[in-house]
Amino acid sequence: MKRIIYTLLCLFTFSISNAQKLETLIDEALNNSPEIQKFELQYNIASEKVNEVNAIPNTEFGLGYFASEPETRTGAQRFKVSAKQMLPWFGTITSRENYVKSLADAKYEDIVIAKRKLMTSVSQSYYNLYANKEKQEVFINNIKLLETYETFALTSLEVGKASAVDVFRLQMRQNEMQQLKDVLNQQFLAEQTNFNKLLNRQKDVPVILVDSLNIPSEEFEINSEDLALHPELLKYDKLYQSVEQSELLNQKESSPMVGFGLDYINVEPRPDMDFSDNGKDILMPMVSLSIPIFNKKYKSQTKQNELEQQEITVQKQERLNTLETLLSRAVTDRVSARISYVTQTKNLQQAMDAEEILIKSYETGTIDFNDVLDIQELQLKFQMNQIESVKSYYVQNTIINYLIQ
Repeated sequence: MKRIIYTLLCLFTFSISNAQKLETLIDEALNNSPEIQKFELQYNIASEKVNEVNAIPNTEFGLGYFASEPETRTGAQRFKVSAKQMLPWFGTITSRENYVKSLADAKYEDIVIAKRKLMTSVSQSYYNLYANKEKQEVFINNIKLLETYETFALTSLEVGKASAVDVFRLQMRQNEMQQLKDVLNQQFLAEQTNFNKLLNRQKDVPVILVDSLNIPSEEFEINSEDLALHPELLKYDKLYQSVEQSELLNQKESSPMVGFGLDYINVEPRPDMDFSDNGKDILMPMVSLSIPIFNKKYKSQTKQNELEQQEITVQKQERLNTLETLLSRAVTDRVSARISYVTQTKNLQQAMDAEEILIKSYETGTIDFNDVLDIQELQLKFQMNQIESVKSYYVQNTIINYLIQ
């Protein structure tokens, strides 16, 4: 699990202190998650069942009193005490233990899967918060830029080179951006609640975010063969093994059971008689054998186990196909995010160059505020797309890490 966290953090290009902060958040989520605690308790319960099955059938005791005392040569029988113990066939208890252990092993994979999913959810929520914060910063900077353009427009209005309509359009654009920023802030608070609840803490705890994220210059190598070791697939292997153990147990339980017992009968001495064994009690050891002559139950269980193994095999193949599709899509989307980032960076630079030309035009007194709004809108679009590309890149990384780490 530490290796997975390390791989996630190696993808980040921000400072070590911030990376350690995210690692701390992930550790906190793993330690505090009620869902993981739930699966751990279920695993402990499954493991404890080994002690439950490691037992032999109850010892049977019997006590009988002769209401009508039968007379024998040595005297009348008064009461009878009996004890009996049935024992399963050799190896049956061991087979039960192996079967329960195999179920517990399969249950353990639920813990591993839950931890992977939680790490992915925490990381993705973190990236959502980062993207939201960056977008709010973009809106703040663009509002300041529009305020500068508004100053230009007011100055031009005084000398008759701009109209009041230009000023109003710039002001309305500022109002629109302020509205979008306020909406983003509300979304940030909602995502912050989601993030904090993943860590099982108070919803309003501030989340410390990194200053910047950049797409690495080189891709890290992906070995798709590691997908075969994914815990979701390993769980199917362990379920298959549990069915094998179930069949071994079924074969053992279809064997006879041996019983050992002892009967004691109290005999009342015959009065006024003196002879050998007068009133001698009866002690009778017994051996019994329980044979499942009608064994359709066990044959049916064997058939069910065979069908269940076939079902697990096809379920595993189905899940493998799904995971392979998810991995392929994540890799493709990550490449697309890199391409988009490069394109948006180029477009943003060109938009900034166009903005610089507009500012120089203002110095000569020939600024067109329609062009100002168009360029500003393009800049906003490119900046938003750039942030989305970065977020998408890291979100796809979390999916890839979930699948192959």
